[in-house]
Amino acid sequence: MKKTLITLLALSAVGYAAYAQRIDIMLALIKYQSSNEVFAETRELPWQQGPAASEVPANERPPNIILIVADDLGYNDISTLGGGVSRTDGSIVQTPGIDQLAADGVVFNQSYSGASTCAPSRAMLMTGRYPTRTGFEFTPTPGGMGSMVSSISNNMDNNLPPAVYDAALDETKPDYELQGLPSSEITLAEVLKDQGYYTAHIGKWHLGNDGDMGPHKQGFDDSLLMTNGLYLPEDDLNVVNAKLDFDPIDQFLWAKLGFSNSFNSGSADQFKPARYMTDYWTDESVKVIKANKNRPFFLYLAHWGPHTPLQATREDYEAVGDIKPHRKRVYAAMVRAVDRSVARIMETLEAEGLADNTIVAFTSDNGGAGYVGLPESNSPFRGWKITMFEGGLRVPMFVKWPKHIAAGRTVNTPVAHIDVMPTLAAAAGAATPEGVEIDGKNILPLLDDETSWPRKTLFWQNGHYQVVRHGDWKLQVNDRPTDGLQTWLFNLNDDPTEQKNLVSNHPEKVSELSKLLAEHQANARPPLYPAVTDMPVMIDKTLNDTFEQGDEYVYTPN
Repeated sequence: MKKTLITLLALSAVGYAAYAQRIDIMLALIKYQSSNEVFAETRELPWQQGPAASEVPANERPPNIILIVADDLGYNDISTLGGGVSRTDGSIVQTPGIDQLAADGVVFNQSYSGASTCAPSRAMLMTGRYPTRTGFEFTPTPGGMGSMVSSISNNMDNNLPPAVYDAALDETKPDYELQGLPSSEITLAEVLKDQGYYTAHIGKWHLGNDGDMGPHKQGFDDSLLMTNGLYLPEDDLNVVNAKLDFDPIDQFLWAKLGFSNSFNSGSADQFKPARYMTDYWTDESVKVIKANKNRPFFLYLAHWGPHTPLQATREDYEAVGDIKPHRKRVYAAMVRAVDRSVARIMETLEAEGLADNTIVAFTSDNGGAGYVGLPESNSPFRGWKITMFEGGLRVPMFVKWPKHIAAGRTVNTPVAHIDVMPTLAAAAGAATPEGVEIDGKNILPLLDDETSWPRKTLFWQNGHYQVVRHGDWKLQVNDRPTDGLQTWLFNLNDDPTEQKNLVSNHPEKVSELSKLLAEHQANARPPLYPAVTDMPVMIDKTLNDTFEQGDEYVYTPN
């Protein structure tokens, strides 16, 4: 089916003007194919049940661990970070659940995603390893997506430079469900399972669903897996939709996605969630906590919200108040649902007597997306998801563990998603895997002493777009589309929002950091599968804005 669809799309692209008139027809074809999928009705899930009682009190066992990851949540979307989605009256939509988690634990003030797109970040959360070691460098995409998104982009009336698509390379990629993290990689779930933990995954995975790549094959005892991306059916009486006619990705998602999950079965045996997906996954998370309260457990709750397609419940839409434009109000309502989820998890831990010795970590997979058209989402930082300016990489990192972390703590040392795996393993008393190079560090010692922290350097890469932060200096290089390099150098101590490019002022620093990038790449593993698109992304404007001569932008491969 993948190759057939790609062929149809490629054939239809013959004759640029002719294809421009047929985009709606091709999207309709994709939607027709998706609409023929049949999903089973909602079912009761057979989560493993822990012991009815425990001789060891909860405070004397290894800590329970809950990792909550939002999707495309902007740094400024959380009120504790000074932002929150604004109302027309100047007030903001608060995130009290997430705010309370931050207040009760430690806030890492310079926390970074593993990548500027979702799947590589998730791989780094699970493994503690850079793409140079795993080869998991690009975000898996369904068949036909690269062709459709690039073609729609090239027919948009926004003056952007052209998107590039390589149909021949696309043909070489494995099917979407097999674009994933190799089973030879050792995940956090596998480490904790070997330590005696019950392990459960709920939500997005995006690291391969079939073969040996699904979460239930990568260390999780149970997995409620997102197999489609609608939060509710588009015509549900309780849903409020916001379609983005300026976003090619959004157009593809509305055509492609259905409303389904699966349980311990990869992409097979899909069934309908019981209700709005964010709330449904939270319901099931509460069940997991209650069923396993008498033994150590690891719950990885990977929310889809507030990623597009923008869909909210009518209750949340009404609750956030009069926000304009419509897409912003729906987005705010989706953030409200994610926040409610965090609050419900915390309330459940309190009710079950588990709060004191449970680690709850909250983050987002990357920065907010410019293709949603909300310019304040990552404020005060420049850039979006898919760029490696701070707006694409800065994410919240809040950790609560009352037994060991005093409330109200802050850490200013830079930390990143590669640190999550070794940190949580250390907290559980587990050693990192023997014979495996782990790039991340256990960041718990930072709570006692930031002055002796040894690491100075962090790396990010997405094909030809590569970044290094060394101390307070950050270098970005990108060799497309110009004949020479696009290069940005910033001193983040003096200029945390990356306003002044210092390339011409400090050539010696460019040389020093370029050498670090070269050393990082010297023994790198090639990507597991190729990037088939190069998409232009404006740095200081959203996709709803018009590109003008002189606007800074990057080409990002995937």
